[in-house]
Amino acid sequence: MFQYEKDAFDCIILDEAHHSPANTYQKVMNYFEPQLFLGMTATPDKRDDHIEGRNVYELFHHQIAHEIRLQKAMEDHLLCPFHYFGISDIALIDDKTFKGKNLTEKDFNLLTSEQRVDHIIEQAQYYGYSGERVKGLIFCSRNKECETLSNMFNERGYRTLALSNETPQKLRETAFERLAMKEEDATEELQPLDYIFSVDILNEGIDIVEVNQVIMLRPTQSPIVFIQQLGRGLRKAEGKEYVVILDFIGNYNNNFMIPVALSGDNTYNADVIRKYVISGNSTIPGASTIHFDEIAKEKIFHAIDCIKPSTLKELMKEGYVNLKNRLGRRPMLLDFYENAEMDPLVIIKEYKTYYSFAEQMEKNEQLFRLSEQEKTTLEYLSKTILSGVRPDELEILRLFLEKNQITYSEVIDNCRERYGYEITTQKIDLACDVLKGKFVTNSTEREKFYQIDILESDGENRLKRILSYTERLAHKDFYDQVRDIVAVGLARYQDKYARPYKKEVPFVLYEKYSRRDVSLLMNAGKDLSSTMYGMSQLGDDVFIFVTYHKEENTDEEKEYVDGKPDYADEFVDNVIFRWDSQIDKKLDGAYMDKVLNTPRKHLFVQKTDAENNFFYMGEFDVLEAHEAEKKNNRGVLKPICKLKFKMQTAVREDLLRYLQSGKAVEEK
Repeated sequence: MFQYEKDAFDCIILDEAHHSPANTYQKVMNYFEPQLFLGMTATPDKRDDHIEGRNVYELFHHQIAHEIRLQKAMEDHLLCPFHYFGISDIALIDDKTFKGKNLTEKDFNLLTSEQRVDHIIEQAQYYGYSGERVKGLIFCSRNKECETLSNMFNERGYRTLALSNETPQKLRETAFERLAMKEEDATEELQPLDYIFSVDILNEGIDIVEVNQVIMLRPTQSPIVFIQQLGRGLRKAEGKEYVVILDFIGNYNNNFMIPVALSGDNTYNADVIRKYVISGNSTIPGASTIHFDEIAKEKIFHAIDCIKPSTLKELMKEGYVNLKNRLGRRPMLLDFYENAEMDPLVIIKEYKTYYSFAEQMEKNEQLFRLSEQEKTTLEYLSKTILSGVRPDELEILRLFLEKNQITYSEVIDNCRERYGYEITTQKIDLACDVLKGKFVTNSTEREKFYQIDILESDGENRLKRILSYTERLAHKDFYDQVRDIVAVGLARYQDKYARPYKKEVPFVLYEKYSRRDVSLLMNAGKDLSSTMYGMSQLGDDVFIFVTYHKEENTDEEKEYVDGKPDYADEFVDNVIFRWDSQIDKKLDGAYMDKVLNTPRKHLFVQKTDAENNFFYMGEFDVLEAHEAEKKNNRGVLKPICKLKFKMQTAVREDLLRYLQSGKAVEEK
């Protein structure tokens, strides 16, 4: 290196630049003084970036010349198309066992059973490969498993090797050459390989372009590693039209990371993750495809439903560090939204406010100097309007960031011009009530939030900031966080909610809504979510809320789980829905009068109680209604009404399959 002058090169390209903090790279970077260091890497976000001096972005002055993710690379035909198949694994070992240093003999035998090996080979043969012969990589969880499975494959006529960190470099290179070679080039000394087994030494730094099949036999620990291993087969090569990815999915808590990795979406919003599993092929552009078998789907959905708070907090910390490193500053909620990192709603659900989240991430409780009133205001706005289901309150707050006084006509004109949204003076009055802290569930919340003191009306179609709110906005920390909430809410509205189902209906077909959102959109005046159960009427609209999969009862003393009857609510097809009323309701009662005679009828469905939010399925008409009997929670027969609904818009096929999927597996 020292034979060259420090300025001998105009540009120095550093491959695998995520290793640039390492001493070997630093020697080069500290010696040479080119006009440009150009770093190239597929994985800039590493797990040790929070350690001083390890931040790759910082080493390159946070200047990203160009960034391309898997989805864009596929769209631009830079990579070989892939066909991914998520297949249920028959070795049912959980995360805790997998992560343990030493497997019991019983557990190891499950991983290396004759039945499992036959299952893997059967699937590998069924899904095949592109080219004259298979040239595959198989990723396992531990070296002993690699060696045993390799031997078992060899006993069945395959030519395989197991590589580990202890394998000499020369033997590794020979193995790579044998995997890539053509059958006709074989010699007595050098025979082709069908598969190479390994744990993680093939994740990066190798380039066997001929690989046409990748088999994953381990739990997904991170999206980064998943993409690294999948990427081993994405190089283009002559005679290779596509690569087959076989992912054997077990009972792992981290199964939710599979759709996260395939989609490239790091928001960790459970509804978004479910949507990617539902949509499958539409996740990846071009000729690539994604398929999950039904049991594998259910394992992923179960993992999504059971994401642990501790896991979510770890992912939030990782996302925060990644984004801070990338931006070179502390990220705001809008930064998370625009960079498709952790969903701001997920952050707020866990921490209630941005300031609380940032202080926890920075481990500094004095990061912001906010008054109690400022904290209360930020908590209320985060809870109430951040979701962006409508722009009414958000636009008023946006205007108030710069103006002491605004007119109703300004709000009306801005909503029409900026969002294509029609707002009336009556709606503005209702939005003002929300901004006065009135949108609460109970007296405790009312007591807490009624003093947020944001605005008042002069009675002449003008609104003005209350003096204390003007003073709070002069405080930069408070101003920045209000502006952040407004920006995220309006971005979410424009991205998700700006195209309602019908002009007179404020809901977007197949979007997710909480009962709180429904209360807000229907101008209920307060949060009715705690009393909005299976059926609720608000004016000329009635809402039916259905949990499609009821929890199975295991308590012999009770007829139903938590007193919730197993109502026969289900789609017969994508138009007809069967629904049961509450027990002890008759056709001629007030309850059924609301269902049958309210002008507009809306159906909201969630798959399980773990989802919390409901898909808006659209409006429906009642085709049939008759009385029957059903046991209540004490086992006593009581009247019940059974109805047949006809959806005004046929339900989207992929969403219908998602809602129905678990029942089919349970019945089998």
